[in-house]
Amino acid sequence: MQAHELLKQLRIPELSEVRDYFRSLSTNTLLGMGAFTAVTAYWFATRPKALKPPCDLRMQSVELPGGEFARRGAVLNGGPLLSHFYEDAKTIYEFFHRGLRESKNGPCLGSRKPKQPYEWLSYSEVIERAENLGSAFLHKGHSKDREPYIGIFSQNRPEWTISELACYTYSLISVPLYDTLGTEAIGYILEKACISTVVCDVPEKAKLLLDCVSGRQHTVKTLILIENFAADLVSRAQQCGIDIISLKDAEVNKPGFQTTCELSAMMDTTFLVWFLTGNPKGAMLTHRNIVSNSSAFIYVTKASCPIGPQDVHISYLPLAHMFERVVQGVILMHGARIGYFQGDIRILMDDLTTLKPTVFPVVPRLLNRMFDKANSPLKRHILEFAFRRKENEMKSGIMRRDSVWDKIIFKKVQASVGGHVRMMLTGAAPISAPVLTFLRAALGCQTYLDIHCSGCVFTVCVCSLPEMNYYAAKGEGEVCVRGPNVFKGYLKDPEKTKEALDEDGWVHTGDIGKWLPNGTLKIVDRKKHIFKLAQGEYIAPEKIENIYIRSEAVAQTFVHGDSLQACLVAIIVPDPDFLPGWAKKRGIEGSYEELCKNKEVKKAILEDIVKLGKESGLKSFEQVKDIALHTEMFSIQNGLLTPTLKAKRADLRNHFRKLIDELYSNIKM
Repeated sequence: MQAHELLKQLRIPELSEVRDYFRSLSTNTLLGMGAFTAVTAYWFATRPKALKPPCDLRMQSVELPGGEFARRGAVLNGGPLLSHFYEDAKTIYEFFHRGLRESKNGPCLGSRKPKQPYEWLSYSEVIERAENLGSAFLHKGHSKDREPYIGIFSQNRPEWTISELACYTYSLISVPLYDTLGTEAIGYILEKACISTVVCDVPEKAKLLLDCVSGRQHTVKTLILIENFAADLVSRAQQCGIDIISLKDAEVNKPGFQTTCELSAMMDTTFLVWFLTGNPKGAMLTHRNIVSNSSAFIYVTKASCPIGPQDVHISYLPLAHMFERVVQGVILMHGARIGYFQGDIRILMDDLTTLKPTVFPVVPRLLNRMFDKANSPLKRHILEFAFRRKENEMKSGIMRRDSVWDKIIFKKVQASVGGHVRMMLTGAAPISAPVLTFLRAALGCQTYLDIHCSGCVFTVCVCSLPEMNYYAAKGEGEVCVRGPNVFKGYLKDPEKTKEALDEDGWVHTGDIGKWLPNGTLKIVDRKKHIFKLAQGEYIAPEKIENIYIRSEAVAQTFVHGDSLQACLVAIIVPDPDFLPGWAKKRGIEGSYEELCKNKEVKKAILEDIVKLGKESGLKSFEQVKDIALHTEMFSIQNGLLTPTLKAKRADLRNHFRKLIDELYSNIKM
């Protein structure tokens, strides 16, 4: 009975009762209720929407049948690996023409002079210039079947991209060159690829090329210079049997050559030979390789942050590296714009504020600098408080730059990169989680790591390495990948190709990986001790150690590079037999232990090994920036050497971790 009375009281009121109720309210009350309703409706309509992850983050890969312990990204939902995303963009050549249609012949490539706005070339202008330059290549005797290799030795600028497109247009192959390789390596590349034509940006690079070929047999016949050059450079080149012409003259239309269209059906045509640092090996990349990588990025970002003609990209990372090339491919196929920096990284922020890019590719080293600058001691507490508020939103999947914290605290950080960045891309080396999370919050933009977009284009397996105690059955072993983005092999080097690519098409990376419960792969070791620094340069530490060990004062050395850092450090064990006499010559005396603690001894040893490095041809990034002296020898007994007296690098790294961290904390780059 009581329940019946309660239900009677809770009945839905009649429409007439509701009408009478509102009539009884005052005008001010009604206005207040209306305003509250409007504000609530507006908030619901405009509140930030949480981004959905592209797959279940609790299981990000699925195991494939076949017993190879191979896995594939769950983001594909069981579908095939991507070779392309758009039917009308299956080659890099077609990327440009799709961009022409998508942008309706809008601006394509832009550059600026100091304190001037950006000036733009349209898509049709870029394509026309590329066709003319490519025609000049053909007149110089290049073709798909005869002398297909064209060198490009330039800093990022519109002419770099035009030269590359000229190669694609006529089925030629571009070979990037860059300063950090050194003259010996550049000479080797010119000879290995039989390059007869090189496009250079400035006379200084032309002089460097002439230094490389002077007094030796070479294949170079023509240098095409973008900037103006003097008559004496022409004379010097002629002495080497080389013609120098300006890019402007090369682009004068040569009649009789039609643009080739066969590329559209040839995704497996080689379009690029990319020489790795260290001992140069020419990795042959096809259109399919780059198109599939670009497609993977589009697939992952299509729902949350699609690229379109309205987007602007800042190009300053080296075009000689693949990270920037893939990003540019994505930009161009969507008809967006690329603005190039002025060539001086010190004034990059000026270019950013002028260009106002929406897509900002970065390397960890730059992110670390931005983090250090923003996270100064004076600002730290305020930034920390604001960061925590935004971090809570990010954990819920909300990414924005219009919160109260953005308007009060992070506005200056966002303005420093132009104020319009909505997508940040990072690659070339790992980035520390705290730095990445802070900058995602501060810039209010989505962030993608190049490796995190690759699950759409390759299959991954781990292969057992019994000698290192890693077994695939336990989900551990050497990381191997196979897919449409895997390179063809090394140019004219079947032995190195066979080492890297097995008969089934698997690339053996040399990384040791371990599958985690959530289906992600963690890199735990290296099969071969080669690693990257933060700026993307490859380091072979044993080569450096073999040079440093020639110092009289040094008995053992362990060179360490952290991929989150921009430089090398080393642990040095001085030679107890030679150190006292070596130090005495420099006016320093004491016992072995006392000398190892002496700062002057440390400084002298550092200077000595760096000198040896210079004499042996080490590049600046291969030299250590600081050292620590250790008194105990690495040995089998203390677990730091193998029974064959080879360094156990993983154990050395763990053993000296605290000391290594201290060295890095004291280095100012």
